[in-house]
Formats: sequence, C-alpha cells, structure tokens
Amino acid sequence: LRDHRLKPPAAVGRWSRAWRAWLSQAELGEQSRWIVDRQLRHLQYVEQEICEVENHLDGVTAEDPVVQDLLKKEQVGPVTAWTLRAEIGRFDRFRTGRQLSRFCGLSPRNASSGARQADAGLIRAGNSQLRAVLMELSHRLIRQSRRWTKMAIRLLEGGKAKNVVVAAVANRWMRRLFYQMQPAPPPAPARQTG
Repeated sequence: LRDHRLKPPAAVGRWSRAWRAWLSQAELGEQSRWIVDRQLRHLQYVEQEICEVENHLDGVTAEDPVVQDLLKKEQVGPVTAWTLRAEIGRFDRFRTGRQLSRFCGLSPRNASSGARQADAGLIRAGNSQLRAVLMELSHRLIRQSRRWTKMAIRLLEGGKAKNVVVAAVANRWMRRLFYQMQPAPPPAPARQTG
C-alpha cells in the first residue's frame, strides 16, 4: 500500500471489516493485487478456523464445572478459561497458590548474589502460551478492575516497570484463584446432644 501511496478513508480503522472491504477494491498493480488477494483469502481462512475451534471448545466445555466456574471470574473469557482448564486441569493438585503460580511461570526469578539484589524477570518454567494468556488477562484486570488497578498504581508509584507490574498482578491473581477454585469442604457432621 505504501508503494502505491494508498491510504484508507480516515474513518476506517485498520484490519476492520470496512478496511478489508476497501483493500479488496483498492486500485493496485497486477502483482500487488495478486498478493493482497491471497493474503485476504488466507486471513478469511484463519478466521473460519478460529470460529470452528471456538465452537468446538464451547460445545466440549459447556458442561465442565471448572470452565463454568472460571467464566464467572472477573475479566475471564472463554479463551482464558479453556487455556487454564487445558493446562492446569484440576486446581486441587497443587498444595499452595504459590506452587500453582510457579507452575504457570509467573514467579519472579532471583539473580541476587552476596549483597547485590537483582531481579531477572520471570522463571522460564511453565507453558509459554498459558503465561501469554495470563499476561493478557492481567492487562485487562489492570484496565477494568478497581482492585487490580490500585495494586498496579501502587507498584508503578514505587518505581516498578510496567512489565513487572503486569507480571505481579498475574502472579497475585493466580494465587488468589487457587484458593477460590478449591473444592468446598464437606459439611461438619451434626453433633448429637443428649
């Protein structure tokens, strides 16, 4: 598009349906048109695949109590719930929230030595796709949830970098989720008097 000096109408956002409709009709050279048409067809194919996968996962997990419980959590959508269910499975297989957070790759890595204290990012354990989904969730929580926004502001005012704050929110959220997802203890047996 840059080579042809083409710009979409100002009101049309990039990658929107209107933008793609404009792109499919834009005047391009023969070879450029061939490339753009192939890319648009590929994009349409990928969107259909995503829709098919989402429909399948929605059907498979419709009766899953863990997924349904996760979907009730603030800012947790279907993709986050499906990913957590697939990667974590049962939350009660972990002893603590800290252990679960470490499994997800959300724990800070320590690079301290002697008197020197340094952070070295996150540990390299855990599934990278799970961590990415949790980082996206963390961004949503910081933007949309008062509780997590306050935590993020406090950390930012304390001099922490934005990426450290996002990871800290994800870590704390996962630890909290661990306790929320534990099965309810059985009711205590009634005492008999008399």
